[in-house]
Amino acid sequence: MCDNKNRKIMLSVIICTYNRDKYIYTTLEKLAKNNLPFSEYEIILVNNLCTDKTEEKCFSFHSQYPSVNFRYFIEENQGLSYARNRGIAESNGDFLIFLDDDAFVAGDYLGNLSDRLKEYPDLDAFGGKITPFYESGKEPEWMSSWSYSWVSALNKGDDVVLFEGKEYPIGANMGIRKSVIEQCGCFNVNLGRKQNDLSGGEEKDLFFRLKSKGAKIYYLPNVKVEHCIPEKRTTKDYIIRLGNGIGRSESARTREISLLCFLYRCVLELIKWGGTIVLWLSFVLKGKKSKGDILVVFRYYVTRGLLSEK
Repeated sequence: MCDNKNRKIMLSVIICTYNRDKYIYTTLEKLAKNNLPFSEYEIILVNNLCTDKTEEKCFSFHSQYPSVNFRYFIEENQGLSYARNRGIAESNGDFLIFLDDDAFVAGDYLGNLSDRLKEYPDLDAFGGKITPFYESGKEPEWMSSWSYSWVSALNKGDDVVLFEGKEYPIGANMGIRKSVIEQCGCFNVNLGRKQNDLSGGEEKDLFFRLKSKGAKIYYLPNVKVEHCIPEKRTTKDYIIRLGNGIGRSESARTREISLLCFLYRCVLELIKWGGTIVLWLSFVLKGKKSKGDILVVFRYYVTRGLLSEK
């Protein structure tokens, strides 16, 4: 009988980047300094037509850490989904890990993940803990548990649990078994961010497809990253753009499935409005009006994006 604990699982770490030269070297270096032998993972960097010094920083990293299995590609089709799919196509690993270009892994990230994959052989995909690191030095006043995901943060506690119902991992720290991707398909290129457009939906679309096939998606609390949050991502303008982008992507995602699915999503939006109003009243009564106000602003622009034609 095969000893599962001694079985080697090749990991492909896929990082797609667009104009993040400020962070990309540190993102790569944190991986290189991890606690897993270089022979058990590869790093695939997909440059999605960067116009800054990303390429220079990547080559500098490769010269500094020549023993790392580092592979560099340029994807000329603009968009995160195109870039992620290019990473998938170029990967050699059994398990694919997707990290944001401004997400810094813990020193035991790869080792812990490798251990969990052996411990849970039924694991088809995962989402790890994501802790925001605010460059301003402080959390915005309007932040609450209801707005936590806006900064791509995720914390479901300290126990390994399944993502249940409509829950799914966040793209700053997630992974999928390659054989599952081959069965369920890649990221939908009609969804996802393009340059400075904050549309999304490609992760939700993929994980919902996985769940429809019975995939087991685990939350792994000790597979951790810190996610850099610049001050511009905590402004009202950013939240407006984010809400509008989410609304437009939900419109595109559901209309692509069927008109009935889109109409159901519109009904769900009305329900979300009811919940938003209740939360707003609750925060006002607690003397924390700013936390409630930003939820109303966000919901308004999600609805506006959802009902737009594009």
